[in-house]
Amino acid sequence: MPRARAGLQRSREHRILAGVLGGIAEWLGWRPAVVRILFVVGSIASAAFPGIIVYLVLWLLMPLRED
Repeated sequence: MPRARAGLQRSREHRILAGVLGGIAEWLGWRPAVVRILFVVGSIASAAFPGIIVYLVLWLLMPLRED
């Protein structure tokens, strides 16, 4: 049975910097590496997608998972 999705939270397990992309990957049920690659490619490919600013805002807004 699939796990019920909790609210969007930063990951404690899949983190490199703050766990933002790892938390998004857990929430979507995807592999963290895929989310990281998509985020970097999207940030580089689009001048309208300021990846570092989005990451910092999510870092501030997303709570850390309490496992």
